[in-house]
Amino acid sequence: MTDISMIEAARQRLGTRAVYTPLLSSAFLDELAGRRLFVKPECLQKTGSFKFRGGWSAVSALEAEVRARGVIAFSSGNHAQGVALAAKLHGISSVIVMPSDAPQVKIDNTRAYGAEVVLYDRLTEDRDALGAELAAARGLTLIKPFDEPQVIAGQGTVGLEIAEQARAEGIDQADVLVCCGGGGLTAGVALALEAKAPGLRVRPAEPADFDDTARSLASGTIERNTAKGGSICDAIVTTEPGRITFPINKRLCGPGLVVTDEEALRAMVLAFTRLKIVVEPGGAVALAAALFRRDEIKGDAVVAVCSGGNVDPVLFADALARFGS
Repeated sequence: MTDISMIEAARQRLGTRAVYTPLLSSAFLDELAGRRLFVKPECLQKTGSFKFRGGWSAVSALEAEVRARGVIAFSSGNHAQGVALAAKLHGISSVIVMPSDAPQVKIDNTRAYGAEVVLYDRLTEDRDALGAELAAARGLTLIKPFDEPQVIAGQGTVGLEIAEQARAEGIDQADVLVCCGGGGLTAGVALALEAKAPGLRVRPAEPADFDDTARSLASGTIERNTAKGGSICDAIVTTEPGRITFPINKRLCGPGLVVTDEEALRAMVLAFTRLKIVVEPGGAVALAAALFRRDEIKGDAVVAVCSGGNVDPVLFADALARFGS
């Protein structure tokens, strides 16, 4: 199981390969949030999301002869790109199983990192079964997007940075809002903060109709989503919380926060106009929660992780046209 020693080891293996992303702030956003708001822009990370951290952690932790046979992953785009780049930098092959309705920019970017992309229909096909079949046939190591201890450890390096940055800002009590799909980033950050900044509490943020983690935290048992698609927040649309991640999040996280797709789009536009960063819908839900669920948050400071920036250009332009005035 992932623990703080694994997270610190993942950070050592990452070294300077990952971007140490800053904490950004804006007086305008502080006013909207009703408190000091600090944004951790993992959209500035290599491959455009935090997923590079977990991808590198998992690939670099493999024994050399196992790693040399190549890796396989399934993802709607961000994990795909993180694993693909990690594999490329290690000089090994990668196969990425992606839903056919993933944003084209994510499919194109994954191929640009040297991966072989295999598309599937998320409504009629089982990606886990397809990935397992390909892994067995080709001798590849499967790197899961969140239910993998080394992936969680890599994502936990975000939490190590937040602990250091919060200390520098004089923040010892605050909610840390994290965009949550399967819960790997949420769990990794929660474990890191438990050890390094126990006054900071992680709260998962999710899109409406895909709030499986929020509902699971409320009930104490894993809850499934009935819908399989339809949200613009494709990066964090999952069926249910991870079997490894949920026990961690159940122990360490506060109540989940849920936002609408429109609120995610508004947060995207505000991130661009006020912080000058490009965030995708799924990567903006934590910021949306900080801005539009202010009454559900306590304290005079909040941290929101913008987890990814691989947005479809047409969608981004439409959001700016609708909400940019």
